[in-house]
Amino acid sequence: MFKMHIYRGPWRQGPFQKGDLKYVILDLIKEKPRYGYEIIRAMEERSHGFYTPSPGTVYPTLQMLEEMGYVSSDQQDGKRIYTITDEGHRFLDERQDFAEEIKSHMRDWWNPEDMVEIGETMREFRRLRRLLARQAHRIGTEKVHRIREIITRAYKEIEVIIEE
Repeated sequence: MFKMHIYRGPWRQGPFQKGDLKYVILDLIKEKPRYGYEIIRAMEERSHGFYTPSPGTVYPTLQMLEEMGYVSSDQQDGKRIYTITDEGHRFLDERQDFAEEIKSHMRDWWNPEDMVEIGETMREFRRLRRLLARQAHRIGTEKVHRIREIITRAYKEIEVIIEE
């Protein structure tokens, strides 16, 4: 059997191409049975907080995997728990090279070298977002304008640093 290399291309703007997510989700379920929210959190954790799939992406993928016979689900404690089936194991085994390439790309995309510092920086962005959301109703037009100017200047400075 020959090894097929999948060319991802320079146009790739994110960690996944269309159809990749089913392999990632199936691989997570292969580790242990999981429910949808747990899959979302596991993907967020593995990406060091840089990628959190939406429920609108994960749940339809789980439904598709179930319809394909690759996972089964049971209701436990009010949650739908997904388990990989023998057919799901075969599917991953037959596409092991492709699944490994997706995992490799994920490791490259979220290089662990600076992830702690970058993760802390991303947490600061989330803190800022929460602050603005909590106070939005009482900030006032003038303050919103000043805040937007500060954020715009920060963006431009960060862009220069990144492009160096």
